Amino acid sequence: MNEKTRKNVLTAMGIITLHAVHAIGPMEVDSLIQLNSVVVSANRIEVSRNSVPLTISVIDRDKIENSSESALLPVLSEQVPGLFVTEKGITGFGISTGAAGSINIRGVGSGNKVLVLFDGQPQWAGLFGHSLPDTYVASDVEKVEVIRGPGSLLYGSNAMGGVINIITRRHHQAGRHTQARVMYGSYNTQKYMVHNGYNIGDFSSFVSINHDRTDGHRPNSKFHITNGFANLGYRFSDSYKISGDISLAKYKFQNPGQISAPISDNKMDVLRGTTSLGLENNHKKVRGAIRLFYNWGNHKINDGYYSGESPKDYLFRSDDHNWGIQLYESFRLFPGNNLTVGVDYKNWGGHAWNDMNDGSKQEIIDKSVNETAGYAVLQQDFFEKFGINAGLRYEHNSAFGGEWVPQAGITARPWEGTAWKASVSKGFRSPNIRELYMFMPKNPDLKPENMVNYEISFDQTLLDGRLSAELALFYIDGKDMIRVAQINGKPKNVNTGEFTNKGVEAEINYQITENLSFHTNYSFLHQSNPIAGAPKHKFYAGTNYSPGRFTFNLAVQSIFGLYTDEACTKSEDYTVMNAKVSYRFGQAPGKGMKLFVKGENLTATRYAINDGFPMPKATVMGGVDIEF
Repeated sequence: MNEKTRKNVLTAMGIITLHAVHAIGPMEVDSLIQLNSVVVSANRIEVSRNSVPLTISVIDRDKIENSSESALLPVLSEQVPGLFVTEKGITGFGISTGAAGSINIRGVGSGNKVLVLFDGQPQWAGLFGHSLPDTYVASDVEKVEVIRGPGSLLYGSNAMGGVINIITRRHHQAGRHTQARVMYGSYNTQKYMVHNGYNIGDFSSFVSINHDRTDGHRPNSKFHITNGFANLGYRFSDSYKISGDISLAKYKFQNPGQISAPISDNKMDVLRGTTSLGLENNHKKVRGAIRLFYNWGNHKINDGYYSGESPKDYLFRSDDHNWGIQLYESFRLFPGNNLTVGVDYKNWGGHAWNDMNDGSKQEIIDKSVNETAGYAVLQQDFFEKFGINAGLRYEHNSAFGGEWVPQAGITARPWEGTAWKASVSKGFRSPNIRELYMFMPKNPDLKPENMVNYEISFDQTLLDGRLSAELALFYIDGKDMIRVAQINGKPKNVNTGEFTNKGVEAEINYQITENLSFHTNYSFLHQSNPIAGAPKHKFYAGTNYSPGRFTFNLAVQSIFGLYTDEACTKSEDYTVMNAKVSYRFGQAPGKGMKLFVKGENLTATRYAINDGFPMPKATVMGGVDIEF
């Protein structure tokens, strides 16, 4: 750690410590920091987090709201140990060449090895398989559950490295509630948001619109996006309810290229959408749901040209889809028992072509792949002190055949507030359309990548739940990774790669007083075959202090051993400090106005997460938030 970085860390920790010792008052505990918070990602239904052997992080609405971020992923990158998201600008991630938004958990991720879900339904681009980071809007999120390790037992392909389950907003209180926010800041960055929740009788709705735009901190790096989201629900009785949602995102942006190799006219015009419909049942000993989902996208991309080249004589075009149906049911056969069985069907793919300037069309691919799966998960608790969890999935893919996915684990709760866990789980990733059928390295005979994750963890709560701590140790053994090899003088995708990752993750949450809280996390990662976007050391510490109408947020994040290029020849060490101050007018809960100002990278640290794409120095945003 260099001297400048050390000073930044010590300064931030000193300020955090001063906040921590300045107020002791009445205690009020947020239930989500407690060890026994309820999660749905582990067994498809609500279960206590300390009853399942998986390591799960829960990011609640308060933490998301305090960030004032419009995009969700940067919040997760700070709050979740072992999770890192690549960025390249003040806002926006983009797609195609020069894009950011790559997600790694425990050094596994990059392309499409971490699965993002909306309410348990998979979200990815049908042709290329990657996640869609610019469509994950913070204002539409109630909470996020992150499985740090394989989730393929329940969710199949792409959940190899982990799962990010985005649980969307519902309006639970009777009546109407509206919130609007306007922000303006560095590089002509503007962010607008308005959402409305309404609940009358058995009907509820939540609707939101977001618009972000920026000139970017580099020439030719403009970005703007408009997102719309709506969720409707109706409860027929205590046992049955139906819900549906739709999300649309329209965005345009330009990739300026690397500093050393700027690119002209690399522009992208994208429309993405997702919709779902679900019917849930909830009886005394049986609960479950049937859900249908459909994701789609339309991309228009100008690949641009470098100095000395001629402009391209075509536009890359694609339409993709990812749709399916999920059916699962959970049975409580006897006390302490829960058996969940389910079936899934997914169909993903799309059509890609080049629109030539002369009006002709050059076909690239028109293909889809389908997957059908069945699974069962058994959860059994004994005397509220000990539990076992085991399951098995079989998934059949039309491209390569079948895949078995086992998982097993145990939990022990020797006394109140303590949980010890151990598990072994398999994760896998199906090759995507690009790897199978598109461009020169294509290979239709590819098999899935897979890995086995071994982990143990220790959770502890103290001080009546105000203080919680977690420590997790893991070892990952991966094989059949898809790599490009030279076969008979030509590049070809083959299943040859192997890797082992091992590491430690730690997290502490402390509700010091009613108006003062502290959170810190740290992760260490050792990789036998390093990849870009997966730091060796990741540290975060943040505090939230609310004396009266003021709220102060301060956070510091340090990253060490981060490779920024695919060849892993260039690395970065950096520390950034972020802060936010807000003042609220009005006393009534859920009503009033809030003025705020926030700053990121306040020490103006110079660093890059993607090689050749330097991050902005200090940036400032100010805004007003109104609720009524």
